[in-house]
Amino acid sequence: MKLSDYVIDSIVSEGVTHIFEVCGGALSHLLDSIYDRQDISTVSMHHEMAAAIAAEGYARVSGNIGVAMATSGPGATNLITGIGSCYFDSVPCLFITGQVNTYEYNFNKLVRQIGFQETDIVNIVKPIVKNASLIDDEKKIKYLFEQGIYTAKNGRPGPVLLDIPLNIQRTQINPELIEPHVPPLHEYNIEKSTIEKLVELLNSSARPVILVGGGVRSSNASGELLKFINDTDIPVLTSLMGLDSFPHDHESFTGMIGTYGNRYANLALANADLVLALGTRLDTRQTGTVPDSFARNAIIIHVDIDKTELNNKLKVDYPIHSDVKNFLVELNNYMDNYYHSHFISWKKEINSFKKRYPSYKKENNNYINPNYFMHELSQFLPENTVICVDVGQNQMWAAQSLELKKSHRFLTQGGMASIGSALPLAIGAAFAKPDSTAVVITGDGGFQLNIQELQTVYHHKLPVKIILLNNHCYGMIKQFQEQYFNSRFQSTVGDYSCPDFQKVVSAYKIPVMKVNESSRLNESFEKLFKDKRPMFLEVSIDPDEKALPKLSVNQPIEDQEPLLSLDELKSNMSIEVLGRKSGNESCK
Repeated sequence: MKLSDYVIDSIVSEGVTHIFEVCGGALSHLLDSIYDRQDISTVSMHHEMAAAIAAEGYARVSGNIGVAMATSGPGATNLITGIGSCYFDSVPCLFITGQVNTYEYNFNKLVRQIGFQETDIVNIVKPIVKNASLIDDEKKIKYLFEQGIYTAKNGRPGPVLLDIPLNIQRTQINPELIEPHVPPLHEYNIEKSTIEKLVELLNSSARPVILVGGGVRSSNASGELLKFINDTDIPVLTSLMGLDSFPHDHESFTGMIGTYGNRYANLALANADLVLALGTRLDTRQTGTVPDSFARNAIIIHVDIDKTELNNKLKVDYPIHSDVKNFLVELNNYMDNYYHSHFISWKKEINSFKKRYPSYKKENNNYINPNYFMHELSQFLPENTVICVDVGQNQMWAAQSLELKKSHRFLTQGGMASIGSALPLAIGAAFAKPDSTAVVITGDGGFQLNIQELQTVYHHKLPVKIILLNNHCYGMIKQFQEQYFNSRFQSTVGDYSCPDFQKVVSAYKIPVMKVNESSRLNESFEKLFKDKRPMFLEVSIDPDEKALPKLSVNQPIEDQEPLLSLDELKSNMSIEVLGRKSGNESCK
């Protein structure tokens, strides 16, 4: 059989239903091997960056690998942003690039290029993939393909890349005679004594919290987490990437922590005496820039499948190298030895924080309050909705105030954090879960970076609802410039502009709406979710609206801006207050 046929057969055998791509000459044989097949389809995107991010969305929703393909040279390099996102956010994807014929390839010659569009994509992406290989010998294809799939899915998930030259694609092979990949055995055994010690610590804790990261979803451990919380009654906090790992209508849900976290969630973490961190990197956006101040009076237990993340940014008391699901299964088996007091006083304290510092308020000005908008939107989201959120202020407003149910998914980029990612994420999600609605939440700046993918939405009649919060500026950077650069708004306001989105989106034959008043929100939501058709809703946002609360540099996470009075902050703390001189003044 032709090698390109073998590659497509192998992708199908992994249960993949769609490949996201932009065509090109160096992909010719691989694309031809998909022609007229009934068991797999291509989704022809309009930019390779969008194809890579769509594969990311497909992988995150399906629980399987996502696959994207691009031609050599600019096609391959345009994949890089999506590849990096998969690497930083631990998403298993296979990226396949076409390459020039091996007899046109540079290899080690001291010239810049031989073949047309020849580019050494393998060495370019090595820092942001788990593995990358050039298939320069057809006899390597079986081993390297199987190794790539195994590598992408196992351990800490992530992307792999296979670069396949044209003449290798068209080679005839017999797969039965080619060496396969034999996967190694990996076990994450947790000592019984370790589990017993953790149960003992939980038993003796008065103010424990569970901190949930993206690793809970990556390891498919949401069910085990829910069982553990139902048995223990411990308050649950999440990182940005862990937001959809636990239902927000559960009585133990306590909000998102971090730089832009809910104030009440940060206060809960700051006052905790025990933190069980599951599948999270404990990065600076969670801990603040002074890691030693993070949960400073708590015993910290950190569980992660990536050993290098343990005791990396934050020194912890109990680092545990384990898959989160395996860990929770083991821990749940010991819950007969656990007694809990329902933490009545601790939960009462947390609830007082929630009442004092809600994540939204309704303001009836000329514009719509974005946090209130997210709260109202939550009431209309259908079951099984996949919410895809762009990067910027809209990401923080959504993370702070959306109320996610057990059936909802929340997709956003954490590590690479590329604006313009929400629309292609939704496209990938829509193909992975075709019976569900995908909701895009984006801003006017980010939307323009992948606006061409409206054609993909229209062409496939995808059930994608696009919500654009329009503040006519790059709001997140504008807010940063106001805080640290004396409101010198270079490139964010005066030098920036956006088109009439109602006309642009209409040109793609997608129905459009616009809302300017809070009183019209419910009417707009009813129209938006009336059926499965793609639709666009533009929402007017005040250009001066900020993503708050926000943590400044060199401050502990409980002391976000706008600053509370020193007396009020002290009244919220069971431990010593740090980082203040007097009154509202913060130490810089």
